[in-house]
This record gives sequence, C-alpha cells and structure tokens, in this order.
Amino acid sequence: MSGTTIAPARVVAVLLADGWHPIVRGSFSVGPLGFGAGGGPGALGFCFDEADVGSPYRPTTLAGPLESILAVRQVGPAASHPAGLARPASWVRSAPEAVA
Repeated sequence: MSGTTIAPARVVAVLLADGWHPIVRGSFSVGPLGFGAGGGPGALGFCFDEADVGSPYRPTTLAGPLESILAVRQVGPAASHPAGLARPASWVRSAPEAVA
C-alpha cells in the first residue's frame, strides 16, 4: 500500500458525516450506485456491512455516493502490524530487577 491506494479488503472503518462506522472486514466495495430495478447505474457509490454489535438491525448495509466518504481506515498486511514489528533491545526488559 502506498500513496492514496485503498485496498477494499483491508478497510475496517469508514468516516461519514455522522462519524466513524466500523465495518465487517471484506464487505467494503465501490461501484455504480443505482436505486431499485428501474434505476440504472448512476454516479460512483460505496456499500458496506456495518459491524455495530449494539444495533437492533444487524446486519446493517450502508450505501451512498462515494463523495460522502470523508476518510477510510484500513489495516496493513499482517507483517506490518505493530505487534509484529521488532522492538529495539533497549525497550525489552529481561528481568523484573531491570525495572527500577
């Protein structure tokens, strides 16, 4: 991942005007937005399943015009996860007495 390239499979949250929406990973997609059987494809839009465990309407699918997305949060590949990064030796405590 570099620059502004968005990998839809790695998107975990979408920022809309009303706040951040956590999503079901892998459900984010972009394509022509159309309403109903007679509504032909229009402008580009988005669609995702919201991962809101507190909602009584689970699962909720949100869709709208692409321009309404303010930001997306995506995770990197597993190798770049902070837990998988090497820490400098000075950060590693080898014994309880090393903490003073």
